[in-house]
Amino acid sequence: MARGALLSAVERLVSRETIVIADTPNYIKGLRYQLYCVSREVSTTQCVVHCAISIDAARKINRDRGPNGYPEGLFDELVMRYEEPNPAAKWDSPLFTVVQHEPVDELPFDAIWDALVEQRAPPPNFATAMKPVSETNYLFELDKMTLDIINALLESQKSGVPMSEVVVPGTNDKVRMPGRNLTLSELRRYRMQFTKLNRQVPLKIDKISSQFVNYLNINL
Repeated sequence: MARGALLSAVERLVSRETIVIADTPNYIKGLRYQLYCVSREVSTTQCVVHCAISIDAARKINRDRGPNGYPEGLFDELVMRYEEPNPAAKWDSPLFTVVQHEPVDELPFDAIWDALVEQRAPPPNFATAMKPVSETNYLFELDKMTLDIINALLESQKSGVPMSEVVVPGTNDKVRMPGRNLTLSELRRYRMQFTKLNRQVPLKIDKISSQFVNYLNINL
């Protein structure tokens, strides 16, 4: 399932009365962060179940699949792109890791139930709390500042010279580039997700640009 379709489905189904299992390769930490924000927005709990496997074991499974497996080069690229969950990150916590093919390693059902049902959901933070807009020009500035950053990133790519970081307007923070050109549709999607999360939140206007840069750096 594509990231956009997955997020839309979770947003539609998640509530404080239901348990939603997003059973998909959430190997990008940016997607896990977005799912975390969705759960915070509705004041519900969440956790990450990590089905771990060693690279050598995964490579053997892939080779055993024969023509149905990934080409070796593509497999190596997927390994490099994989961002393993980190229990120190709030969007990966609580984290439950189960090692594949280990007969003694079983899902800790009681601990997962406790994390999802028995524990109280953390309070919404500035990025997820649904509060009335307190500044009359907030929405205008939110749209304008995020658009200026998107345009700056696209403009920086026109030179054809790869850049590891890009300075954008409105902040001293830099956008860390992922080692490839970013497409307009990709940047529009991130901008739409960010503005949706923050549209009704009274962020300080002088913090919008730096928060958007931080959001991009997490997701890119």
